[in-house]
Amino acid sequence: MPKVRLWKTSMPIRALIPLFALVAYNVAGLPSSVPRKSPEFTIAEPSGKAIQLSSLHGKVVAIEFFFLQSGHCTRVARMLNKLNTEIGPRGFQAVGVVFDPPNTPDSHGELILPAVNFFHLSYPVGYSHKVDVDTYLDRKPQEILNIPQVVIIDRKGLIRAVSGGAGGDPRLEDEASLRELIERLLSERTEAGSGPKK
Repeated sequence: MPKVRLWKTSMPIRALIPLFALVAYNVAGLPSSVPRKSPEFTIAEPSGKAIQLSSLHGKVVAIEFFFLQSGHCTRVARMLNKLNTEIGPRGFQAVGVVFDPPNTPDSHGELILPAVNFFHLSYPVGYSHKVDVDTYLDRKPQEILNIPQVVIIDRKGLIRAVSGGAGGDPRLEDEASLRELIERLLSERTEAGSGPKK
């Protein structure tokens, strides 16, 4: 029977342990694949109007997928409202998508209008079914649902950053960090073949 030659090295095995740990950490901590093209998505407003995400092409878009019952979600919604008011005229658009928590009946967005009025939200907020939100976010069946989920889309329709989920960036829920990202994306050119402004 032939001998099997094992890995031979002059480096002690104990010296390799930190290296293996670093590789494992980097693989486990890889961020979501961005940039990537944003899929189409429909937001049904309480008025009956339907907004196609593709209709916002040319703007920098921040979508918050959230539960109305969550104080953390409504805090982020108020932050987006402030940014939308201040930066909106320059090409930024906030959008809210309310959906129901898992294992609860569909509310069909009945509480959206009272919530919009209560929080004085001036940007579009609509409703979507859980399955459609999961499809858009590419959430796997066993993946933990973290809310809110914020998705940032550039002027060309590419998802540039996400919060929540595996590898998400929690800085998108911080006003200063999000403002900095939006400003950077607003400064990028949209003409075909041209890059960011110098």
